[in-house]
Amino acid sequence: MKDTAKHEGLRNQLVTVLKEKGITDKNVLEAIKKIPRHLFLDSSFADYAYQDKAFPIGAEQTISQPYTVAFQSQLLEVKKGHKVLEIGTGSGYQTAVLCAMGAIVYSVERQKELFKKTLNLLPKLDIINPKPKYLSFGDGYKGLPNFAPFDSIIVTAGAPIIPEPLMAQLKIGGRLVIPLGEEVQIMTLLIRKNETQFEKHESGEFRFVPLLEDKN
Repeated sequence: MKDTAKHEGLRNQLVTVLKEKGITDKNVLEAIKKIPRHLFLDSSFADYAYQDKAFPIGAEQTISQPYTVAFQSQLLEVKKGHKVLEIGTGSGYQTAVLCAMGAIVYSVERQKELFKKTLNLLPKLDIINPKPKYLSFGDGYKGLPNFAPFDSIIVTAGAPIIPEPLMAQLKIGGRLVIPLGEEVQIMTLLIRKNETQFEKHESGEFRFVPLLEDKN
Protein backbone atom coordinates (compact mmCIF):
# COMPACT_ATOMS: atom_id res chain seq x y z
CA MET A 1 0.00 0.00 0.00
CA LYS A 2 1.29 3.44 -0.93
CA ASP A 3 0.91 6.93 0.46
CA THR A 4 -0.77 9.17 -2.10
CA ALA A 5 -1.77 12.81 -2.56
CA LYS A 6 -5.32 11.74 -1.68
CA HIS A 7 -4.10 10.36 1.66
CA GLU A 8 -2.21 13.58 2.30
CA GLY A 9 -5.38 15.58 1.68
CA LEU A 10 -7.33 13.37 4.07
CA ARG A 11 -4.65 13.90 6.73
CA ASN A 12 -4.96 17.65 6.30
CA GLN A 13 -8.71 17.32 6.86
CA LEU A 14 -8.06 15.21 9.96
CA VAL A 15 -5.72 17.87 11.35
CA THR A 16 -8.50 20.44 10.89
CA VAL A 17 -10.86 18.19 12.89
CA LEU A 18 -8.28 17.80 15.67
CA LYS A 19 -7.78 21.57 15.86
CA GLU A 20 -11.54 22.01 16.21
CA LYS A 21 -11.47 19.50 19.10
CA GLY A 22 -8.82 21.51 20.95
CA ILE A 23 -5.44 20.11 19.87
CA THR A 24 -3.08 23.10 19.69
CA ASP A 25 0.45 21.64 19.88
CA LYS A 26 1.97 22.34 16.44
CA ASN A 27 4.47 19.51 16.88
CA VAL A 28 1.61 17.04 17.41
CA LEU A 29 -0.42 18.36 14.47
CA GLU A 30 2.58 18.23 12.13
CA ALA A 31 3.24 14.63 13.16
CA ILE A 32 -0.40 13.63 12.53
CA LYS A 33 -0.19 15.35 9.14
CA LYS A 34 2.99 13.43 8.30
CA ILE A 35 2.29 9.84 9.41
CA PRO A 36 0.25 7.68 6.97
CA ARG A 37 -2.25 6.10 9.37
CA HIS A 38 -3.70 3.83 6.64
CA LEU A 39 -0.45 1.83 6.62
CA PHE A 40 -1.10 0.77 10.22
CA LEU A 41 -4.54 -0.68 9.53
CA ASP A 42 -5.77 -3.85 7.86
CA SER A 43 -6.61 -3.17 4.22
CA SER A 44 -10.35 -3.57 4.94
CA PHE A 45 -10.24 -0.44 7.11
CA ALA A 46 -7.81 1.57 4.98
CA ASP A 47 -10.55 3.67 3.33
CA TYR A 48 -11.63 4.87 6.79
CA ALA A 49 -8.15 5.51 8.19
CA TYR A 50 -8.49 9.28 8.45
CA GLN A 51 -11.80 9.29 10.24
CA ASP A 52 -11.42 10.17 13.90
CA LYS A 53 -12.28 6.64 15.02
CA ALA A 54 -10.64 3.62 16.62
CA PHE A 55 -10.41 0.35 14.66
CA PRO A 56 -9.55 -3.28 15.55
CA ILE A 57 -5.99 -4.38 14.75
CA GLY A 58 -6.09 -8.00 15.94
CA ALA A 59 -5.36 -9.74 19.27
CA GLU A 60 -8.47 -8.00 20.72
CA GLN A 61 -6.64 -4.67 20.51
CA THR A 62 -7.44 -1.40 18.72
CA ILE A 63 -5.64 1.47 17.08
CA SER A 64 -6.67 4.52 19.11
CA GLN A 65 -8.68 7.24 17.44
CA PRO A 66 -6.45 10.09 16.19
CA TYR A 67 -7.85 12.53 18.76
CA THR A 68 -6.76 10.23 21.59
CA VAL A 69 -3.28 9.84 20.09
CA ALA A 70 -3.01 13.61 19.67
CA PHE A 71 -4.38 14.32 23.17
CA GLN A 72 -1.93 12.00 24.90
CA SER A 73 0.95 13.26 22.77
CA GLN A 74 0.08 16.86 23.60
CA LEU A 75 0.07 16.10 27.34
CA LEU A 76 3.59 14.66 27.03
CA GLU A 77 5.02 17.99 25.75
CA VAL A 78 7.62 16.10 23.71
CA LYS A 79 10.74 17.99 22.64
CA LYS A 80 13.21 16.84 20.00
CA GLY A 81 15.60 14.28 21.48
CA HIS A 82 13.35 13.42 24.43
CA LYS A 83 13.62 9.82 25.57
CA VAL A 84 10.08 8.40 25.65
CA LEU A 85 8.87 5.04 26.98
CA GLU A 86 5.69 3.79 25.35
CA ILE A 87 3.72 1.03 27.07
CA GLY A 88 1.60 -0.73 24.44
CA THR A 89 3.12 -0.52 20.96
CA GLY A 90 -0.09 -1.85 19.39
CA SER A 91 -0.23 -1.02 15.69
CA GLY A 92 2.82 1.23 15.98
CA TYR A 93 0.89 4.37 14.97
CA GLN A 94 1.41 6.18 18.28
CA THR A 95 5.07 5.10 18.13
CA ALA A 96 5.39 6.66 14.68
CA VAL A 97 3.74 9.90 15.78
CA LEU A 98 6.16 10.22 18.71
CA CYS A 99 9.11 9.57 16.37
CA ALA A 100 7.80 12.22 13.99
CA MET A 101 7.77 14.64 16.94
CA GLY A 102 11.49 14.01 17.36
CA ALA A 103 11.31 11.62 20.33
CA ILE A 104 13.70 8.74 20.89
CA VAL A 105 11.12 6.02 21.50
CA TYR A 106 11.43 2.82 23.52
CA SER A 107 8.26 0.73 23.27
CA VAL A 108 6.91 -2.41 24.97
CA GLU A 109 4.17 -4.70 23.59
CA ARG A 110 2.75 -7.77 25.37
CA GLN A 111 0.87 -9.32 22.41
CA LYS A 112 3.22 -11.48 20.33
CA GLU A 113 1.11 -11.15 17.18
CA LEU A 114 1.16 -7.35 17.26
CA PHE A 115 4.80 -7.18 18.33
CA LYS A 116 5.92 -9.22 15.30
CA LYS A 117 3.76 -7.20 12.90
CA THR A 118 4.98 -3.84 14.20
CA LEU A 119 8.60 -4.96 14.41
CA ASN A 120 8.33 -5.77 10.70
CA LEU A 121 6.48 -2.58 9.70
CA LEU A 122 8.17 0.32 11.49
CA PRO A 123 11.72 -0.06 10.12
CA LYS A 124 10.31 -0.07 6.57
CA LEU A 125 8.67 3.35 6.91
CA ASP A 126 11.26 5.81 5.66
CA ILE A 127 9.02 8.67 6.75
CA ILE A 128 9.65 7.81 10.42
CA ASN A 129 12.71 9.64 11.67
CA PRO A 130 14.23 9.06 14.12
CA LYS A 131 13.46 5.33 14.06
CA PRO A 132 12.21 3.72 17.28
CA LYS A 133 15.24 3.03 19.47
CA TYR A 134 14.07 -0.22 21.02
CA LEU A 135 10.96 -2.37 20.49
CA SER A 136 10.43 -4.96 23.21
CA PHE A 137 8.11 -7.93 23.75
CA GLY A 138 7.27 -7.98 27.44
CA ASP A 139 5.20 -6.92 30.44
CA GLY A 140 4.41 -3.21 30.25
CA TYR A 141 3.82 -3.02 34.00
CA LYS A 142 7.57 -3.48 34.47
CA GLY A 143 8.65 -0.84 31.96
CA LEU A 144 12.24 -0.96 30.71
CA PRO A 145 14.45 -0.36 33.77
CA ASN A 146 17.66 -1.03 31.81
CA PHE A 147 16.99 2.05 29.68
CA ALA A 148 15.64 4.36 32.41
CA PRO A 149 15.27 7.17 33.26
CA PHE A 150 12.87 8.57 30.65
CA ASP A 151 11.84 12.15 29.91
CA SER A 152 8.29 10.93 29.54
CA ILE A 153 6.19 7.76 29.63
CA ILE A 154 2.96 7.11 27.76
CA VAL A 155 0.61 4.21 28.52
CA THR A 156 -1.81 3.36 25.69
CA ALA A 157 -4.11 0.98 27.58
CA GLY A 158 -6.43 1.42 30.55
CA ALA A 159 -4.84 0.63 33.90
CA PRO A 160 -6.47 0.20 37.33
CA ILE A 161 -3.42 1.77 39.02
CA ILE A 162 -0.23 3.54 38.04
CA PRO A 163 2.48 0.86 38.07
CA GLU A 164 5.20 1.81 40.56
CA PRO A 165 8.03 0.65 38.25
CA LEU A 166 6.91 3.22 35.68
CA MET A 167 6.91 6.00 38.25
CA ALA A 168 10.41 4.97 39.31
CA GLN A 169 11.66 5.10 35.71
CA LEU A 170 10.55 8.71 35.16
CA LYS A 171 13.09 11.52 35.30
CA ILE A 172 12.61 14.35 37.77
CA GLY A 173 10.60 16.89 35.82
CA GLY A 174 9.33 14.09 33.56
CA ARG A 175 5.71 13.50 32.53
CA LEU A 176 3.76 10.23 32.70
CA VAL A 177 0.44 10.02 30.82
CA ILE A 178 -1.84 7.10 31.64
CA PRO A 179 -5.60 6.36 31.34
CA LEU A 180 -6.75 5.19 34.78
CA GLY A 181 -9.90 3.19 35.45
CA GLU A 182 -11.84 0.04 34.63
CA GLU A 183 -14.76 0.49 32.17
CA VAL A 184 -14.07 4.18 31.57
CA GLN A 185 -10.66 5.77 32.14
CA ILE A 186 -9.64 9.21 33.34
CA MET A 187 -6.66 10.54 31.40
CA THR A 188 -4.10 11.21 34.11
CA LEU A 189 -0.86 13.17 33.95
CA LEU A 190 1.84 12.77 36.59
CA ILE A 191 4.73 15.23 36.72
CA ARG A 192 7.67 14.10 38.84
CA LYS A 193 8.71 16.94 41.15
CA ASN A 194 11.49 15.15 43.04
CA GLU A 195 12.50 11.65 44.17
CA THR A 196 9.29 11.08 46.14
CA GLN A 197 6.69 13.65 45.00
CA PHE A 198 4.46 13.70 41.92
CA GLU A 199 1.99 16.35 40.76
CA LYS A 200 -1.26 14.87 39.43
CA HIS A 201 -3.63 16.28 36.80
CA GLU A 202 -6.81 14.71 35.36
CA SER A 203 -8.09 15.49 31.85
CA GLY A 204 -11.43 13.89 30.99
CA GLU A 205 -12.86 10.46 30.21
CA PHE A 206 -11.62 8.02 27.56
CA ARG A 207 -12.09 4.34 26.70
CA PHE A 208 -9.11 2.04 26.22
CA VAL A 209 -8.52 -1.69 26.06
CA PRO A 210 -7.15 -2.94 29.42
CA LEU A 211 -3.47 -3.02 30.32
CA LEU A 212 -2.95 -6.66 31.29
CA GLU A 213 -0.18 -8.00 33.47
CA ASP A 214 1.97 -11.15 33.34
CA LYS A 215 0.81 -12.34 29.93
CA ASN A 216 4.16 -13.53 28.62
